Amino acid sequence: MSMTAAAPTHPLLSDDQVVEVLGLIQDADSVELKLTIPESNQRSAIRLLGIDPLEAQIRQVFFFDTRDLALSNRGVMVRARRVQRKGEDSVVKLRPVAPLELSAELRRTPGFVVEVDAMPGGFVCSGSLKGEVRPGAVSEVVAGERSIRKLFSKDQRAYFLQHAPEGIGLDDLTVLGPIFVLKIKWAPKEFGRRLVGEMWLYPDGSRILELSTRAATTEAFQAAAETRAFLAARGVELSGDQQTKTHTALEFFSRELA
Repeated sequence: MSMTAAAPTHPLLSDDQVVEVLGLIQDADSVELKLTIPESNQRSAIRLLGIDPLEAQIRQVFFFDTRDLALSNRGVMVRARRVQRKGEDSVVKLRPVAPLELSAELRRTPGFVVEVDAMPGGFVCSGSLKGEVRPGAVSEVVAGERSIRKLFSKDQRAYFLQHAPEGIGLDDLTVLGPIFVLKIKWAPKEFGRRLVGEMWLYPDGSRILELSTRAATTEAFQAAAETRAFLAARGVELSGDQQTKTHTALEFFSRELA
């Protein structure tokens, strides 16, 4: 099983990485193209892209891990969200995964998706099992009124146990969060694709702005070229260091607990 990871500031994939990502895309369900904007360029990017912050949807994101991030270090991510005007959900994600090594039964499980995330200089393939959560349940878990495992379905719990470090159950985890997220979707007329912007607001005042667009597996490279051309034409900075939203959040809360 192979991981990503070129130098984050390098805009191109190596020949070996291109071969690898082509194989992953062929067997994935979808591709998400991502770009994080350096904090010093975020205000200008919002202006150049015509983003209206008042149209953003508010999200509250909680992660669950041990204090020393044993799950994250194993490639397992456990999360629950509260979404304005939409409801609540939970997810158990494993990355990296090799699509051909996943069982047919798992690939058929409702809510399971194999997706390739690609950003300048790197990529990773993940397998995520998502479930809907009863309204109010996330707040009850965070308040200690319900056990963490109640947020996850039978299939999600089995997926977690299959990949989590031995001896660690869902109820052994610590609540890490929340992170507040502002999310906006729009389709610039001159682009022809839908863009998504997410501003992650961290408790220390730092923030990550991520731009993304989804593409079918058959058009991933074309979509990447079109997206890069559109952003460059708008004057959006494309060469900054790439940050991972989830990793940044987990590291922040782990340090805070320590």
